[in-house]
Amino acid sequence: MQLTVPDFVGFVGVALVVGTYFLSQMGRMDVRKPLYPGLNGIGAILILYSLSNTFNAASFVIEVFWLVISAAGLIRALLLKSR
Repeated sequence: MQLTVPDFVGFVGVALVVGTYFLSQMGRMDVRKPLYPGLNGIGAILILYSLSNTFNAASFVIEVFWLVISAAGLIRALLLKSR
């Protein structure tokens, strides 16, 4: 198996999504702060990019939802921060 650039980018995205989730579960990252949804959103974008190389419909759908939810969480975190 030869890794392509989109594969590598996708693995970075997976590392961001899984890493932030792990840190939140260990109490090391506050999910109410903008960093958590921001990193999750970036991770979803990177995974979506990787799907441009090897498309998978189910993965595409979940990453679109992940991106939308992360965007909503980021907006909420930024609004709460500005108060």
